[in-house]
Amino acid sequence: MDALGIDIGGTKIASGVYDDKHHLIQEWHVPTPRTAVAIDQQLVASYERAKQISSIAAIGISAAGNVRADRRTMSFSANIPAWIDYPLAEKLEIAIDHECSVIVENDANSAGWGEFVCGAGKDSRNMVMLTVGTGLGAAFVLDRHLYRGSFGMAAEVGHFPMVPDGRFCGCGLSGCAEKYVSGPALEQFAQASVRRDPVAGKRLISMAAGNVTAISGQMIFEAATDGDPVAIEAFSWVGQWLGRTMAAISALLDPDLFVIGGGLSATGDILLEPARRSYARYLQAAQYRPHAGIVTASAGWQAGMLGVADLAMREITQR
Repeated sequence: MDALGIDIGGTKIASGVYDDKHHLIQEWHVPTPRTAVAIDQQLVASYERAKQISSIAAIGISAAGNVRADRRTMSFSANIPAWIDYPLAEKLEIAIDHECSVIVENDANSAGWGEFVCGAGKDSRNMVMLTVGTGLGAAFVLDRHLYRGSFGMAAEVGHFPMVPDGRFCGCGLSGCAEKYVSGPALEQFAQASVRRDPVAGKRLISMAAGNVTAISGQMIFEAATDGDPVAIEAFSWVGQWLGRTMAAISALLDPDLFVIGGGLSATGDILLEPARRSYARYLQAAQYRPHAGIVTASAGWQAGMLGVADLAMREITQR
C-alpha cells in the first residue's frame, strides 16, 4: 500500500506517490488554482490519477497556513481567503467516497519531517528545520516526533519577537524574526547598503538599471556568488540574525541539529558561516556546552511532498 503526498504551493500543486520505503513512484505538477473550490477539485483529480498508478492507503496534504491540532482543518491561510476554519481533509474524503483517509499538515512541518526521514536530519534525535525564503518557516522534531503543540501552532519561529518596536510585520506585530531573516529582509539590507555607499554598490545598481528599490533577492544572490562585497554583506546581516534566532531556539529546545532550507540557503556558507558565528556568540553558556550542527537541507524539492506522505501513512498505521 502506498501514500499520496500533495504539496499545495503558491504557484503549483506537486503530487507524488510514495511506497513504504519512501521511494517516489511517480510525481506531477499543475498550476495552483486561486479558489478553494478549484483546489478541492484538483485534489480529487490528483487522487484519481494516483489510483491509476497504485493502491493508495492514505493521502497527506501540505499547505501554507495554520492547521488545527486535528490535522484536518485549515484554520487560516494568507494565500486562500476561504481557508478559515476550512475542513479540507473532510471535503476530500467525502469527494472520494471515503476510499482512504486524509491528513493536512502545515508546509513547514511537512518539509521538516521530509528532511528528518530522508534528508539532512535523518541521523538526528532533536532537529529544528528553518526555511529562509519569503518568510521564516520552521519545524521541530523532538525525540524523533514532529512537535505540533497543543493547538497545532508550534514552531512559528518567524514571529519570534526579536526586536522591540522593530520592523512592522504583516502578522500585525513588529520586530518579528522573519523581518530580519528572509528574502525581503535580504533586499532591505542590500538596498540600505547601496544607498549608504553607491560606489561600493555599483554592481547591484547596474543590475537594477539604476533603480535601488528594484534590487531583488535574485540579483543579490547572483552578485554574492560572484564575490560582490555588498551582496555578501547583505547575506551576512541575514546570517547574523539567523544565528541569533537559532541561539534563542537552543535556549528553549536544545536541539542537536539545525537544518537550513529555503531559497537563501542555496548560497551555502555565504549565509551559514555568519550564522554559525552569530549562533556561537549568542548561545547561552556557549563555552560550556556542545553546539548544535548547522547544515543545509538535502531532501530538495520533494521534502514537503515526501514528508506529508510519510505522516499520512504513519497516521493510519498507528491507529
